[in-house]
Amino acid sequence: MKSVNRPYFHESISRIISKKDKLEITNWTETMEGVNEELQYLIQLEKRLLGDPSMNQRLLAIQRDNQLRLGTLYRYERTMLNAIECDTMECDAYYLNTHEKNRDGYMGHIKSYSQIKLLLFSKILERFN
Repeated sequence: MKSVNRPYFHESISRIISKKDKLEITNWTETMEGVNEELQYLIQLEKRLLGDPSMNQRLLAIQRDNQLRLGTLYRYERTMLNAIECDTMECDAYYLNTHEKNRDGYMGHIKSYSQIKLLLFSKILERFN
């Protein structure tokens, strides 16, 4: 994980929030890059050990979703520079809502990914018991 300077008391609240959000986005993208790697292995395991077209389709769908969400997060990260320049409540609210929407999407995606991974492992264990 990348090292990020922690906020200091002399910084404005908006600057502190911006740093926190940036750190959070970095954490999300690093996690999702790891999910991409894991999915490559999980797809190969499924092909070699199960050969279940339905499971394969689910893994490919979650992989596609992971890549799309990762791209969205990278684009969002680039727009974060604009959030610092907000000077209205509407602007602040827009970036706050966008961040929360991205957080919810990330959390839902990771939950779905964990569920499909556990399902795959359980099917593999069933097959070899």
